[in-house]
Amino acid sequence: MSAPSDLISDFRSRLDSKAALTALVLLHSAVICLSLIKVATFQSYIEFDPTRLWIAAIVAIGFSVVSLLFVFARFSFGYFVGYYFYTMILGFLWIDVFSEYSYPRLHAGLSAALALLLFLLPMLFIKAPMRQLVVLSNARFEHLLTLILAISVVTIAVASTYNFRLVSMARIYDYRDTIEFPAALRYLTGWVSSTLLPFAFACFWLLGHRWRAGLVLVLLLFFYPITLTKFAFFTPVWLIVLTVLSRLLKERASVIASIFGPMLIGLLAIWLTDANLNSLPGKYFDIVNIRMIATASSALDIYNHFFASHPLTWFCQISVVKPLVHCPYQQQLSVVMQETYGFGNLNASLFATEGIASVGLYLAPLSALVSGFVLALGNRASAGLPPRFVLISAGTLPHVLLNVPLTVALVTHGTALLFLLWYVIPRSVFAQER
Repeated sequence: MSAPSDLISDFRSRLDSKAALTALVLLHSAVICLSLIKVATFQSYIEFDPTRLWIAAIVAIGFSVVSLLFVFARFSFGYFVGYYFYTMILGFLWIDVFSEYSYPRLHAGLSAALALLLFLLPMLFIKAPMRQLVVLSNARFEHLLTLILAISVVTIAVASTYNFRLVSMARIYDYRDTIEFPAALRYLTGWVSSTLLPFAFACFWLLGHRWRAGLVLVLLLFFYPITLTKFAFFTPVWLIVLTVLSRLLKERASVIASIFGPMLIGLLAIWLTDANLNSLPGKYFDIVNIRMIATASSALDIYNHFFASHPLTWFCQISVVKPLVHCPYQQQLSVVMQETYGFGNLNASLFATEGIASVGLYLAPLSALVSGFVLALGNRASAGLPPRFVLISAGTLPHVLLNVPLTVALVTHGTALLFLLWYVIPRSVFAQER
């Protein structure tokens, strides 16, 4: 009789085969489209027209060929992020067929598809390791993890003096706009919650320090009453999900399952119960299928419509660029979109901000290519590290990158800091894990 570890190993290998991955990515593409059909019943920004269904189906089937890149590419940080962006762009192409907004929709769809392809080329295939000019010793690496915990505790303590409210998620919007942190504390909060603590959790868990890994999850929970964001509330749960998935599946299958599984559960829950968004299944569908996935896709629809008739930013939304050029917008783009469309504070990904908003529809693919090269530095910095460690330590970043500009993700949320941490880690510390 086979041991449980042998059964898990066999299961992991089977799901990592080309045939299994092909089935997974194609099923996921179908779930994206079916989910958006259901989203249209709850969200006014998608007007589902059955007479145009055949057009949307042809577009989705044709674009789904891109997903086969993830069958043949090897796992990397870029693979993880790239697959989430594939989900976003396929969602936009579906919404683009039914959009109520008037803009050059055919050109917008072609631009988005080309932008994703150019973005994926460096993200999936640039993996040459950087030469490590600075490498921490194993002892200093342990000290670094202790320092991260200390910085996190201090950040939580100081931030709590500015805001700490135990309220339900339904009421966070009553208070969130009133929260103000000093600039230094705002950056620290983003770095600790998005990068430093997930990095520490991955280190502690894979090195066998379970109690310290549990402490990290507790510290992460404190950011919910401080920041009043769903992102902070679900981060500990998300890290646990990725840890379990990466134990049961290999990394590529884990990436696909991490977004396919939650979307499928939400779709089945809303189908089988025929619930509204106030019910438990409806709230799950709202958080995962609408806010986590569909909102990122619909932001491209909104940005295309707005900048079809408004001046481009030419990157003036970036704080260091704004004093150097004439900027037609004095407020943040998310605020401009909120005041124009009334959908709330609408942040958007690099495809919308550094792409459509900054350089327009026709140059957006070039912007995506440059962004791909920038993020591919993560592949090079993490080369030689265990794939499971890369997956867990970068667990929050795909969601961050789907919802904020690249510059914000790199600086405010600490993506560049994570690259630096990967770069200086002694590879020998994970020799046993490998």
